[in-house]
Amino acid sequence: MLSVLRNSWPLLLGIMLLMVGNGMQGTLLGIRGQIEGISTFQMSLVMSAYFAGFLLGSRTVPDLIRNVGHVRVFAALGSLISAVLILYATAPNWIAWTFMRVLIGFSFSGVYITAESWLNAASTNENRGQALSAYMIVQMIGIIAAQLLMNTGDPSGYLLFVIPSVLVSLAFTPILLSAAPAPAFETIQRMSFGRLWQASPLGCVGIFLMGGVFSALFGMASVWGTQAGLSVKEISAFVAAIYVGGLLLQYPIGWASDRMDRRKLILGLGVVGALSMAAVFVTDPPFAVLLVMAALIGGVANPLYSLLLAYTNDFLDNSDMAAASAGLLFINGVGAITGPIVTGWLMEAVGTNGFFLYLALLNAGLAGYAGWRMTRRPALSAEETGAFAVISPAATPFAVEVALEAAQDVTHDDAGESAVNKD
Repeated sequence: MLSVLRNSWPLLLGIMLLMVGNGMQGTLLGIRGQIEGISTFQMSLVMSAYFAGFLLGSRTVPDLIRNVGHVRVFAALGSLISAVLILYATAPNWIAWTFMRVLIGFSFSGVYITAESWLNAASTNENRGQALSAYMIVQMIGIIAAQLLMNTGDPSGYLLFVIPSVLVSLAFTPILLSAAPAPAFETIQRMSFGRLWQASPLGCVGIFLMGGVFSALFGMASVWGTQAGLSVKEISAFVAAIYVGGLLLQYPIGWASDRMDRRKLILGLGVVGALSMAAVFVTDPPFAVLLVMAALIGGVANPLYSLLLAYTNDFLDNSDMAAASAGLLFINGVGAITGPIVTGWLMEAVGTNGFFLYLALLNAGLAGYAGWRMTRRPALSAEETGAFAVISPAATPFAVEVALEAAQDVTHDDAGESAVNKD
């Protein structure tokens, strides 16, 4: 890990600063929206627009990189992100924000694709898994730090829009001034959805549902907080708890997934997520309990995403994994676009806590479908499954491909060691 930090610290530092900027804009818009009198459903459209832009970017930016190069794409999209973060405050209108969120989602997708390809090029086969782990950790740290910075200014003013804009601008300095050469960029082939469904119906359904869960957590948590009457400090603590839970529970759940039927773990996590969110919806608990529940749903949602990808790849050849991951990420993106919209509709239809009802329903749907699929297909043995790879729900197809390759390397190394020990 030390060698990874020594060789890749400019990139990791830049990514952390980018995530601070991205984490601040999501929370800040949810709070500022209420100040400007924007309705819950209108804010849900604003939040959904980010994921539409992100999905569009994941499909089109690779061609842009091949045409003009990594450095130009990276610098151009970074400038767009910095500009949009400032423009939010100058045009506090939900229609303008919707277009800006599409643009910033597109730009962040392109920036992540470029950064992840650089990270892969700077890594070796021996430390690629560690590099991806460090990358995911600094992403989480950046989002958590963003919530702390939310308490440094007034959401009705300009300062909180200036801070992420400056941080994003600074994020590109260590990356672009580093000596790392621009890597070669290859096209990721796509698998047909019919073939993907044939390989793993649970993977397809689960990834779609988790896209809705993640986008609701990332986009609508601050909107819920403002509607529930929480202070800025409480909202930032609530959002931070979601990511703290995701950071802490990724690895224990990953460890368990390599040692049991992954469908049982998916079912169990879905039940935990459904029951915890249903309890919040019904009881309206005190804030301290809300923080615990936020950490719990974050700790369930983030590992479930990685778990579903790992489960799907258990039924694919190594040569098909990259194409399958691209298809799954498209399904996840469609789910993410619908998430905030349905959440906003429920919050207006049944009350503010419709936010938790939505999360409960999606987790219950995942648990129920996983249980049904267990009756349709026998379980694989631990020897037949691949290793769990820690993957962020915001990862691009390139990062997923690299993470899965690193996980396969771990699987093959473990298999080789077992064979030697048997001999």
